[in-house]
Amino acid sequence: MAKLTEEQRLQRAAKRALRSALDSEADDQRRRERDERWKREGTHLSWAEHMAGEPCRGCGQPMQDGLGSWPPLMKLSESEKREYEEADRRFRQRHADCRDARWTISGSRVTHCCFCCPSPPMGPKQIEDLSKLFASWPSREERKKALDTWNLNLRCDHVVPHIQHREQSYVSARVVDCPECGERRGVVSSERVGPAYNDDGTIRERAAADRERLAQELAAAEAKLARQQKNTAATQRRITEIQEMLRNDS
Repeated sequence: MAKLTEEQRLQRAAKRALRSALDSEADDQRRRERDERWKREGTHLSWAEHMAGEPCRGCGQPMQDGLGSWPPLMKLSESEKREYEEADRRFRQRHADCRDARWTISGSRVTHCCFCCPSPPMGPKQIEDLSKLFASWPSREERKKALDTWNLNLRCDHVVPHIQHREQSYVSARVVDCPECGERRGVVSSERVGPAYNDDGTIRERAAADRERLAQELAAAEAKLARQQKNTAATQRRITEIQEMLRNDS
């Protein structure tokens, strides 16, 4: 099989990225429709309903069965293994088309689907702990110093800015709002631009970020052109060699 050229590898990578962006858009649309249905139908349980033992409104299974968590798989008895495998089989049968992960509540063996079943509501203690955590965060002005801007290249070929913490080495968002299209679009690629805010706390101008991005694109394009010119020169030399050999043979 012939070895792919650099250009062919880049083309294949671009096609894979585009397919991934389209798949992400479809999954995002599916989840937004589900969330709207949950809101319309009141699928989420309140804390009082949860404490009263109301079943999950997504799958109808109990939220808590009181049987205790499953032991580690390596420590299951033979009867527990059969019970576990049967529970797993029933779960897969109920959620054959959900394409998502699972969740359980500590102290329970009932497994719920991350797509079908809303997570359990937070209790007063969890809300109190979160409030304390938020209260201990640095001020908004301090947090700005640790934020970077990224440029997201979308499936529609538009580029939108995205701000996140500097410690994050990649953008996890797969679908974002495109202000130019007015639609949710899949992210094809992303690149870090630099600090999102100036020293005085004001947001950096988009034009400066765009200039930096364009400079990077220009450098990459120039490097690609140099490689292509080198390959062209090598091909031309080979053509000349073959022509000379043909003339000598004649």
